[in-house]
Amino acid sequence: MNKSNKNFGSFIREIRISNDIGQRELAKKIGIAASYLNDIEKNKRSAPKINIIKKISSILKIDLDLLSDLAGKSKNALAPDIIDYIEKNPNVISLIRTAKNNNFGNLEINQLELSINNSKTKSLIVAAGLGSRLKGLTENIPKCMLDFGGKTLLERQLSSYKKCGIEDISLVRGFKKNKINYKGIKYYDNNDYKSNNILNSIFYAEEAINDNIIISYSDILFEPFVVQRVLDSDHDISVVVDIDWKTYYIDRKEHPLTEAENVIFNSNNEVIKIGKIATEKEEVHGEFIGMIKLNHKGCKIFKENFHRVKKFFWNKPFQRATIFQKAYLTDMIQELVDIGVKVHCVVIKRGWKEIDTVEDYKKALVEFSK
Repeated sequence: MNKSNKNFGSFIREIRISNDIGQRELAKKIGIAASYLNDIEKNKRSAPKINIIKKISSILKIDLDLLSDLAGKSKNALAPDIIDYIEKNPNVISLIRTAKNNNFGNLEINQLELSINNSKTKSLIVAAGLGSRLKGLTENIPKCMLDFGGKTLLERQLSSYKKCGIEDISLVRGFKKNKINYKGIKYYDNNDYKSNNILNSIFYAEEAINDNIIISYSDILFEPFVVQRVLDSDHDISVVVDIDWKTYYIDRKEHPLTEAENVIFNSNNEVIKIGKIATEKEEVHGEFIGMIKLNHKGCKIFKENFHRVKKFFWNKPFQRATIFQKAYLTDMIQELVDIGVKVHCVVIKRGWKEIDTVEDYKKALVEFSK
C-alpha cells in the first residue's frame, strides 16, 4: 500500500476493512456518529480534530504521525498534532523563526534532530553474570563493583554515560544483586543467571528496550568519546567495533585472542560476520566491544526477532551457542544479519578496556595508579 498517495478518508476505510471492523462498530468505539465517519471515509468532510485522530490511531493501530500527516495534507495545512503542540507550546514559534532567520537547511535541521534524540537516549547495562574468570576477586561482589582508583567499574561507566547527557539508565542484576544499589537507576533482576547468558539476560529489561537505547556489557571501561560516537550514528542498529583491537592482546595470556568477539564488515561498514571467529579463515576487521545502539525501529526488529528465535530454538542449539539459553548478544546480531537486517559498525580505535580476568584487572589498576 503506497500511503503517500492516499488521502485521509480512503486510507481509514482501507485499514478498517483490512481489520474486519464495520463502520458502525468503529464509529461507536471512537464515540462519533456512523454518518460522520461515513462522510470522512468518502472525503465529504475534512479530517477530524486531533483527539479523534488519536482514537482512530489507537483502535486501528495506525502510526499517529502518519495519520496526522494525512489529515494535514487533506486540509492543505500542518498536521493537526503539530498544530496542537504549537498551541500548547507557543515558544516553539520562536524556535521556528530562529531556524528561518538563520536560514537552516536540511543539514542543520538533521543535526538539531540528532542532538534532541541523543538527549532522549537511554542506556541498559547488563551485569548479571558470575565473573568466574576473576576468581577470588568477585567471590562476594559482581565484577562491575570492582574498584579502579577509588571508583567502581560501574561508577566509571555511569560517569561516561552522563558526560554524554544520558541520565535514564537501567541495569540487569543477577549474581550478588544486592551489592548493586545506586540511586537513580532502574533495576531488573535476573534470578536465573546461572542457567542463561547475556542475550536472555537483556530481555529481563525488555520494557526498557523501546526507543533510542544503548546496551552495554558491565565489564568494560570506556571513555565518553566512545559513547558519543555511537550516539552520532543514525542507523537502526549500530555496534561499536575496535579496529585496533589486537594491541589489547599483547601479553594478554589469560584471555586468548580466540576468545575475542570479532567482526567482519563490508565496505559500507555493515556486519557480515560477528562472534568468536578468529580461528576461521577470513581476516577479521575488529572486535565488538560489547556496546550496541538501537533506535525505535531497531528496538522493534531486535525484540520481534528475539521472540521468534526463542520460540523455535529454546533448548536447542542457536548460532554458535550450544543451547539458546546460553546465547550471547553476538549470536542474536548474527541472526539479524543472516536474515538481511543491516547492522552498522561504529568504528573506533581503542578508548575502551575489557575486565574479564585477574590479569586484565591488575593491568588496569597499574594504569589507574599512574
